[in-house]
This record gives sequence, structure tokens and C-alpha cells, in this order.
Amino acid sequence: MVVLRLKRMGRRHRPFYRVNAMDKRAPRDGRVIEELGWFDPVATDETKQHSLKNDRIDYWLSVGAQPSETVRSLLKRAGIDPTPGKKIDAPKS
Repeated sequence: MVVLRLKRMGRRHRPFYRVNAMDKRAPRDGRVIEELGWFDPVATDETKQHSLKNDRIDYWLSVGAQPSETVRSLLKRAGIDPTPGKKIDAPKS
């Protein structure tokens, strides 16, 4: 199963994260299938806090990748629906 999650980079007391598509069994900082952007929680300017590849994230979500809770909230903040393909069934008549 593929998950969208963060990979920690940076140095001590100055975290920096990359948003990645990874195998669920891989360790946090392990092998990556594809890099999808980055997240800098220390940046004070909110416009410089993250950069995401929206089209690639939509692709991975459409083929069934599951975002972690942190990535889910980051996607919502960036204006990306973390659950595409969710359809509301019309009442049958």
C-alpha cells in the first residue's frame, strides 16, 4: 500500500520535511517512490511554509494512496481535497 507522508530533513532544532509517496512498510526516512513537495514548519511567512505538486498528489490519491494525518491537514491547508473520488450516492427512485 502506498501512503503519502513526511520525511524529516534539516538539522537538530530546525526541522524541514519532504512530502513523499512511500510504501507503508518503509521506514520514515527510507526509500521514496516519488517526492511531492516540501513543508517548513519553522517559516514565519505562511506562503513560504509549503510547496506541493498538486497534479502528482491528485494522481496518487486517485490510485488509492492514503495520506497520513499530518499530510491530510497540510493538504487541506493547501486547498487540496485529501479524499477525491468520494461520491455521494443519489437516492434511487
